[in-house]
Amino acid sequence: MRRRELLASGTALLSVALAGCGHPPVVLDFEEATTETVAELVSTTPEPGSEAYEVVASARDNGSAIRRGRRELFDRTNAVRVDGRFYEVSETAITSSEVTVYTVTVEAAESNSTAGLREVAYEDLPETDREQLGPILAEGEPPDPDTAIGVDYGSAEEVGNDSVFVPERQYDVIVRDGRRYRVRVSSRTADEAEYRYAVTEVAPDVETFADRVRDRYLFALTGLSAAERAVVEEAIEGAYFDEDDAFRSVVDRLRSHAGVDVTDSYGTWLLTYEGVEYRAYAEW
Repeated sequence: MRRRELLASGTALLSVALAGCGHPPVVLDFEEATTETVAELVSTTPEPGSEAYEVVASARDNGSAIRRGRRELFDRTNAVRVDGRFYEVSETAITSSEVTVYTVTVEAAESNSTAGLREVAYEDLPETDREQLGPILAEGEPPDPDTAIGVDYGSAEEVGNDSVFVPERQYDVIVRDGRRYRVRVSSRTADEAEYRYAVTEVAPDVETFADRVRDRYLFALTGLSAAERAVVEEAIEGAYFDEDDAFRSVVDRLRSHAGVDVTDSYGTWLLTYEGVEYRAYAEW
């Protein structure tokens, strides 16, 4: 059987889409909007202690912040919420260079295939390696023997000295609960940039920010026909999935207004219907 390779970023495994999964060709969904959900439409809230949180807090407190990384941190269209306040973030790449990054790949192995190889017990691994590989080598069912799972460790500088695999592999096999796992380490060159950050406060609290979002996007959905009203009522109760004339008419009404996030095939709007505020999502 052909071996599959999956890549995990840090400790979060990528989801694998199942072939043949059904999905309605169209959908219309209305969700009653609160002040919080209105604010969330065009903002992100990084977890305290995360890299994004620390960058914004540092730029706020010091006037600017510098960070090195292989990707941008922020969606340029969204405000960032930190400590209850909302900020517009300027993220500018000021230098660029190349860096070597490492991927550690593990796969289940038969005992008779690891004779003479360097082994280490999972419990004896440094904390860095246990945190990175723990979700893959969790107790219970072992990984699919025909699947190799890779974890992006990042650069040697990011890893530091607390790893027995990066940058130099010291062991070939990890043993946990009597099971053996072969370990491979690969490297590649990636672009890395130095970014400068500056922030501008746009709202001191969620209520003020939500009002700004309403001023820009909120509209009233009125003047509907009986058929259109039936579509909207079903979308409020759950969701509407029929691609009929009434559905297309409602979507056309939505698309005639500025949406929060709209593409050629889907969109999100903020509206009122019969005095109630909704977040409306449609695919067509």
